[in-house]
Amino acid sequence: MNTRVARILALIHTLEGDLEVELARGRIEFCYTVENRKVRFEEQILQRHRKIRSHWLGYILEARPAVILTAPIIYSTAIAFALLDAMVSMYQWACFGVYGIARVRRSDHLVFDRSHLSYLNGLERFNCLFCSYGNGVISYAREIAARTEQYWCPIKHSRRVLGAHERYHAFADYGDAGAYASVLANLRKQLQEEPAAGASES
Repeated sequence: MNTRVARILALIHTLEGDLEVELARGRIEFCYTVENRKVRFEEQILQRHRKIRSHWLGYILEARPAVILTAPIIYSTAIAFALLDAMVSMYQWACFGVYGIARVRRSDHLVFDRSHLSYLNGLERFNCLFCSYGNGVISYAREIAARTEQYWCPIKHSRRVLGAHERYHAFADYGDAGAYASVLANLRKQLQEEPAAGASES
């Protein structure tokens, strides 16, 4: 990895730290705390949220007919997400141990906290549950695929890749035959040293 790329990555990590600070400020502004992954709002905030919550029946009646007709198609993709979830989980548990790759903790990627928002009605909460699951599974599968790529083929592409995973930037440059072997060895070692997923992941 050249020094300019290293500096850019260091800047990204600094900005991620700044983002965490801003998120903490948001918790203070909107009067909630997070303890053991459970969100707690102050009682007066909860009461205010409940007052502005819309009824689920009105939520449906206000929707355009096309929205209602396409809803079953959207929800049916949950089957594909569940299959992907099961397959990548089985894959990493069967294979990662063989190659010494630390397993991905599923609970780091699937986050279900929007149900704590009292200003959402039941249908809105269900929709949020669906979106959290779908995007969480994609994130989980992406990290498993990223670790697989880091182990087997840590080489950048010849052209820019949109939305590359965060591991990609440490890969060997395309065409750099001299650095490939050492980059491969170092990145494989990193995979073994990462914190492994706990037995209690959910």
